[in-house]
Amino acid sequence: MSSNWLANNTFHFSDFADLDRLVKEKERRNLAISLCLPTLNEEKTIAKEIIIMKSELMTRYPLLDEIVVIDSGSTDNTMESAAAFGADVYEADQILPNLEKYKGKGENLWKSLIVTKGDIIVYLDADIKNIHHRFAYALVGPLLLTDHIKYAKAFYDRPIAIGKSKIRPTGGGRVTELVIRPMFSLFFPELTQIFQPLSGEYAGYREVFEKVPFPIGYGVETSLILDIYEKWGLNVIAQVDLEKRVHKNQNIKALGKMAFVILDTFLKRIQKLDFIELKKDLFNEMIQYNLVKNEYQADIMQIGGIERPPMIEISEYRQKFATDKAVRRKDQPILPESSNI
Repeated sequence: MSSNWLANNTFHFSDFADLDRLVKEKERRNLAISLCLPTLNEEKTIAKEIIIMKSELMTRYPLLDEIVVIDSGSTDNTMESAAAFGADVYEADQILPNLEKYKGKGENLWKSLIVTKGDIIVYLDADIKNIHHRFAYALVGPLLLTDHIKYAKAFYDRPIAIGKSKIRPTGGGRVTELVIRPMFSLFFPELTQIFQPLSGEYAGYREVFEKVPFPIGYGVETSLILDIYEKWGLNVIAQVDLEKRVHKNQNIKALGKMAFVILDTFLKRIQKLDFIELKKDLFNEMIQYNLVKNEYQADIMQIGGIERPPMIEISEYRQKFATDKAVRRKDQPILPESSNI
């Protein structure tokens, strides 16, 4: 395990508080930066996120070039609110409409690649209760101010919201500690240095995101880390301490479903990387039980295990974005691949 990565590639958001410097570096390198918010029924928080990011990082400091919302089919006023406050809003099903339609966070992130224009893309969850513009600029900072970092993850303390007004100081990150950290410890101990691999806040260069597949659901964060690490090495990844993120509390059954999807993604990934050989296909149902009128009834969630291919393989994407080495900017070289497996 690399002894230097943790010291060299871990930052605090205050390291990037000089926003004038970030803007100058962005302009010097002639880069565009997109903020993408994947949504599903987030009307309570989406407007505040857009207002803060637009006022601080577009009007006051021109760091972001666009704010894009990709929606999974909200039944509340998420899309209307986002559009009213100045975001470019898309329904995921309407992007690449010739493809079969799926629902899921990973689907939204993948489809964002063809409708955003940024050389750097920042992904933030849309349910952050204590939103602050550091959630975006601090993730962009390592990408702009270093030559080797191409992907930055957030980590933070995770108090959880209980009801309308109560905050419990700890309790977030249960799936990380119970599922992903043990799996990383078994197969990729060097990746245990990434404190919160499942955090929904991260930024990276387009040239990274376009070359890796995207599972359509909760497994996307795990998949991105494994694929980026395998293709380019741990040193292109950074993590940034944002100090605190307040979010919605999910019950244990919902977390169980999330863990199931993440485990499915992880096992299929390590099989693809020849770490294990599965003698039979994995079952695709998460089976839980509810007590209904003194009888136990099975509550079954089925997953399809669908994964979108690297966006660079989609003809419409290649037509929209110049991807030949000859036409790339000199300050954005194609990343050399370096297998760590």
